[in-house]
Amino acid sequence: MMHPAPLIDPFARAIRYLRVSVTDRCDFRCTYCMAEHMTFLPKAELLTLEELDRLCSAFIGLGVSKLRITGGEPLVRRGIMTFFEAMARHLQSGALEELTLTTNGSQLAKYAAPLAAVGVRRINVSLDTLDPEKFAQITRWGRLNQVLEGIAAAKAAGLRVKINTVALKGFNDGEVFSLLDWCAREGHDLTFIEVMPMGDLGNENRLDQYLSLRDLRAGLATRLTLTDLAERTGGPARYMRVEETGQKIGFITPLTHNFCESCNRVRLTCTGQLYMCLGQEDMMDLRAPLRSHPDQPEQLEQAIRAAIARKPKGHDFDYSRQVIGGQMSRHMSHTGG
Repeated sequence: MMHPAPLIDPFARAIRYLRVSVTDRCDFRCTYCMAEHMTFLPKAELLTLEELDRLCSAFIGLGVSKLRITGGEPLVRRGIMTFFEAMARHLQSGALEELTLTTNGSQLAKYAAPLAAVGVRRINVSLDTLDPEKFAQITRWGRLNQVLEGIAAAKAAGLRVKINTVALKGFNDGEVFSLLDWCAREGHDLTFIEVMPMGDLGNENRLDQYLSLRDLRAGLATRLTLTDLAERTGGPARYMRVEETGQKIGFITPLTHNFCESCNRVRLTCTGQLYMCLGQEDMMDLRAPLRSHPDQPEQLEQAIRAAIARKPKGHDFDYSRQVIGGQMSRHMSHTGG
C-alpha cells in the first residue's frame, strides 16, 4: 500500500503532533485564559464530533502520531466520549501512538475510568495553587476539592497525571516548593509555564502577571539539585530531574527561551481553523473543504498541506523593555492551548 508523504514544514520539521480544541466553553474562568464574561461561539459554528473525527483521521493518515484534546474544557462537550471512542480505533491500528488531553480536572471524577478504558494513558491537569481561596480567585468559578477528587480518580484509573502550573508573579511564586512536594508525594510530574500574551482580559495585566521561569528555576536551585534531561515528549517543555526526590519537572518558556526550533505541532480550533503557530495570527480554514467536499478527501488533504507549507519559523512573544510584543487578540481557550 502506498503511504502519503508526511507533513514537512518549510523548515524541515515533521508535523507529528495535533492539538485539537473540541469546544471553546469551560466551567472555569481562569484569569490568564478567559475574560470573566465570555461570549462563546454559537453551537452551529462548532464542528460536529463526526467532523472532528474526519479531520483528525485525515491528519493521522498524513503522519500525525500524537493527538491531544483540549478546549476550553474538553470534558464539558456533550457526547465527548463518543469522540474518544472513535479515536481509539487509530490507537488499535497503531497509526496513533498517543491519545491524550489537557483538562482543568473538574469532570475527571466522572470521566477518568472511561478515558482509561479507551486507551488514554496520561493526561495534563491545569492546577496553579493548592490554596482553596486562591484557587477560587484564579479560576473565578472553580472549587479546588472538585479538582483534587478528579485527580485522585485519574490516579485510581491508572492514568499518569502531569500537573501544569502557570507561573504568576505575586500569586503562586511562593508556592513552588509546596507544589513540588505535593507532586512528589502523589507521584505526579510537574511542568511550569510562563504566562503568554493572549486575549483581551480586561483588567488583567500581562506584565504584572509575568514571572520568568529563569528566575523560578534559580529559586529552586537554592534548595534543590536540578539536572537537565535530554528527554522530549513532543511538546515544548524542557525537563529536569530533582535529584533529592527523583521527580521530573518541566519548564515551558515561550518568553525566556524560544522553543520554536523543534516545533512539530499545529493547533485545530473547534470551528475548524488550523493555526500553524500559537503565537501568529495566520491560519487555514479547514471547515470549508471539510463540508463542501465530504466525498473528496483529497481536497482536505490539499488544504492541510497548503497550511503546513505556511508554518512560520516561530512566534514573536516578547515582554522585554516593559512592553508586550507579539500579543494575540484571540483567547487561549479559542486556540486550544
